[in-house]
Formats: sequence, structure tokens, C-alpha cells
Amino acid sequence: MLINSNTFPRFGPWAIPHGRPAVTSVCDGVLDAIGSTPLIRFDRFLPDADIDLLVKVEALNPGGSAKDRPAKRMLQQALDDGKIDQQTVIIESSSGNMGIGLAQACAFHGLRFICVVDPRAQANNLAIIRALGGEIETVTRPIEGDFLTARLSCVQELLQRHANAFWPNQYGNPANPLAHFHGTIAEIDRALSGDFDVLLVATSSTGTARGCRDFLRQRGRDVDVIAVDSVNSVLFGGSPGPRKIPGMGAGKVPALAAGQSFAQVRRVTDLQCVIGCRVAAQREAMLVGGSSGGVLATIATMKNELAGKRCVGILHDSGTRYLDTVFNDQWVQSALGIAPERLHQMVTQAEFAVSDEVLA
Repeated sequence: MLINSNTFPRFGPWAIPHGRPAVTSVCDGVLDAIGSTPLIRFDRFLPDADIDLLVKVEALNPGGSAKDRPAKRMLQQALDDGKIDQQTVIIESSSGNMGIGLAQACAFHGLRFICVVDPRAQANNLAIIRALGGEIETVTRPIEGDFLTARLSCVQELLQRHANAFWPNQYGNPANPLAHFHGTIAEIDRALSGDFDVLLVATSSTGTARGCRDFLRQRGRDVDVIAVDSVNSVLFGGSPGPRKIPGMGAGKVPALAAGQSFAQVRRVTDLQCVIGCRVAAQREAMLVGGSSGGVLATIATMKNELAGKRCVGILHDSGTRYLDTVFNDQWVQSALGIAPERLHQMVTQAEFAVSDEVLA
């Protein structure tokens, strides 16, 4: 039976919606659904600022983060190049999101996956990896004060232990930035017809930031790419120190980050990340992850510099993975030394220009 859409009411509860276009295709499996995440305008986050703020919501990838993109591409590239087969064990180091992305991709392709993590990994992320069939190997002690070094050492041990094993190496694999070159930034550029002034990206492996920067350069776009990093990260000549928020910064410079430069590098504290996440929840009704809070906090502290500009922030994952940390008052007090009353005051008043009161 054919239905005449003209018979549907134009107004009222049964009216046909005229917002975002309806889904026009069927995905061939979960990996085909990666990408095409929405851009959302945040006009409440900084209500008094003259900034057109848009955010790319990567949490809406099927695995829940921007890492779905390079996980899919790195594994597919290895399959296409004949580097792995159905008996290959995939081994990778991750603070959580890449582990989930690879667990998802490995489950889809029927591959065994071992994820090497450290104690900072979110318990919820580990549960997701296990639910997707992944195995967890946890390093408990840092090497020379750095957990990334310890994780990579463990990866090498596991590669020796398994005769047919493959390390995607998110820290040095060119397929990582290429996933964002062909996906994340291409989608942003297409949606805005290249009409934006500033792009802010949280950095760790620098895969996202590199891919976006290289695309914009190739297209000749006059867009400043700002790398957002932790105050206690060694990236871009920084100094090492304790970091409580996973997914941003590094204790060791990865191969992809070596020699890289961006229009600006802005550093944020763990406390600023927490405030950014909570202000987004309070004002925009959106739960964003720790590094996303850092990106938003950076925009807030730069609001005078960014006045009159259209800014795009890439939000890597969802705050639902940080309910026991960033959104938990007791954790914030224990880890960052900020009492709940003081924290709530900071969030209510959107106090972004705060020094790190705990990581002294």
C-alpha cells in the first residue's frame, strides 16, 4: 500500500519532522556505521561570548568514540596487505577508547584481541572490551614513572609470546591520521563548506590533530588547528607529571607526534577538564568525556581571542564513560583535592581560569 505523505498533518504530535534528514541507507555491518557523526551548535556553553561554537560529537560512533575510525582503518589496512589472517592475535596498548574500537573491529572480523591497559583505564571501558570478546592485560607499575612505556613494553613481550601476532601501533601507524583525514575533518569541511576559522583537538597519539591539519592544508583552508594537551604531558616539549584524565597527553612522545607543530598548543589541567565536562552537562545537557572537557575549557579561556570566529571542537567520547571519575564528587575530591562545595561553585560560575590546585 502506498502512503501519500500529503495526508499527514503538518503540525501537532503526528506531524512529519523537518529537522535532520532521515537515514537514507542501510549499513553493511557495524563498521560501516562508523563516521558521519553530527555537528552540534553549543550556544549555551558560553552565552556571553561572541563565538559560533560547533562541536563534532564522536561519541555517536557505534563504539562510542573517535577511536572507532582509526581502529577500523588500521585493521582493514592490515587485512588488505596480508599482514594478518584469521589466526592472528591482535595486540594493542590503550587507555580505553582505542581498545574498545579494536575490540569491536576484531569481533566483527572474528579475530582474537588482547588489550594492554594500566590502572588509569576506566572500569566501564574494560567491561566493554571484555563484552566484545577482548582480553585484558594490565600493567601495574610504570617504567621510569611512565605507564605508556610500561604498556608498550608489555606489548612487545606479548608479541614474542604469540607466534602469529600483530601490533596495529596506533602511536606510529599512518592509517591513524589517515582515518581522520578521510573521515572526521572531511565531514566537518563538507558540512560547513570550509567556512570555519578554528579547530580545537585534544592530543595523545596526535592522530586526529595530524589528519585534520593535513587535510586543511591540502585544501588550502585558512583554519587554525589548536592542539589541546595536558599540562603534565611531554608532547610539544612539555614536562612529564601525574595525569588523572586518560585519553589526553603522553608520558612518552609517540612516533606520530615527533616533530609535529600546530597553530597553537594549549595546555589544560585535570581540574579544567572536569569543569568543562560538568558545565557542558549543566548548560548543554550533554555528557562529554574528559578530553572533551579539556577542549571546551580551552575555548572558554580563549573566548576573547576567539571572538567573532566560528570554532569547531572535536569531542572524542562520552561522559558516560567517566561517571565514576569526572562526574563523581568523591573521586574529584580524592584525586584532585577539590571539595564538592568548591567544585559545584566552580561549575555554576564556570570558573575555567583556574590553576591546578592539586597537581603541585
